[in-house]
Amino acid sequence: MRNIRLTIAYDGTDYSGWQRQKNGITIQGEIERCLQIISNNPISLYGAGRTDAGVHAKAMVANFHTEAALSCPTFTRGLNGLLPRSIRILDSCEERHDFHARFSAKAKTYSYSLFAGPIQLPIQRLYSVHTPDISHPERIELCLARIRGAHDFASFEASGSRDLKAASRRGSVRTMLQATFTKTSAEEYQFQFTADGFLRHMVRNLVGTLLEAGKGRRTVLEFEETLQARDRSTAGPTAPAHGLVLEKVFY
Repeated sequence: MRNIRLTIAYDGTDYSGWQRQKNGITIQGEIERCLQIISNNPISLYGAGRTDAGVHAKAMVANFHTEAALSCPTFTRGLNGLLPRSIRILDSCEERHDFHARFSAKAKTYSYSLFAGPIQLPIQRLYSVHTPDISHPERIELCLARIRGAHDFASFEASGSRDLKAASRRGSVRTMLQATFTKTSAEEYQFQFTADGFLRHMVRNLVGTLLEAGKGRRTVLEFEETLQARDRSTAGPTAPAHGLVLEKVFY
């Protein structure tokens, strides 16, 4: 059996997320469908993560096992010839047998884009969130300093996403390697987070809470108290999915 690694870019607008579903069109499901056509066998695809409905990716990584003798460039060309144009295979390569897109990953980077002007252009609406009232960007910077390093991020984990009684190696502790908030143009901002792992909805819940601070509705001390509370009910709303992009997976 060969182990093939794919690097995938996609526009998540029209999909029910990464993970295959019985009643929804997904990124994983579409690629598996096309792999079955190419290899003439059912194939299970393993992704580096499970992005939500509406979330985009510039470089998702996935792997699959196959006995097909096709070359890696043939997999790339064949998949891109069959997949919708909203999903592109950027690269295919053969990996060692024990490589796993999820369990071999060391870190991931996500970005989250915001438009802060009074009127957002329609072509921007699917890839950045309209937030015209960021009056305290300096508070966001101060809050970001509080989450760098190893912390328990339970306050920013989707409620009910994990069995809290089940044994887990890390629980909700993650190490935030990078957390920045950058003004990319006169009316646009971008968050960027790099960590050794992310809980479900963690980035979107962080952004929703950080924006409360940026709008003057939450102090830096209150944000820090939320982080320490390890209680989802103390944090802000979940930010919309369409501003989020998986930028890179590190191995």
